[in-house]
Amino acid sequence: MTSALIYIVVMALVAAVVFLLAALVFGRGEELAPLPPGASPTRLPSDDVTPDDVRDLKFQQVLRGYKMTEVDWALDRLAGEVERLRDRVAELEAELGVDRPAATEPDQVTPDPEREPEHDPA
Repeated sequence: MTSALIYIVVMALVAAVVFLLAALVFGRGEELAPLPPGASPTRLPSDDVTPDDVRDLKFQQVLRGYKMTEVDWALDRLAGEVERLRDRVAELEAELGVDRPAATEPDQVTPDPEREPEHDPA
């Protein structure tokens, strides 16, 4: 009977030590306060996004890739910046009286005459 009691006490002590080590390594299980709606830990400046800002952009990694809401937010911000810059270019071209060539369809590729065509080595 005493050997069973000693076995139970030893098992309880081992379980307590494992629990304490896990608590020290992984924290006490608190959760961070949720971000306000629309907020993201991914950062871009509010105005004038530079190429370096885009290169330095980092996303949270989740189980199967990047956090989709952050990527969608960054793409929306960059699309807005591109749209703002295109509008500004069009405005400046209108002031200078420059005619823009007609826009090509997205699936049409205009070949670059100075670039050599790629040859398949096979």
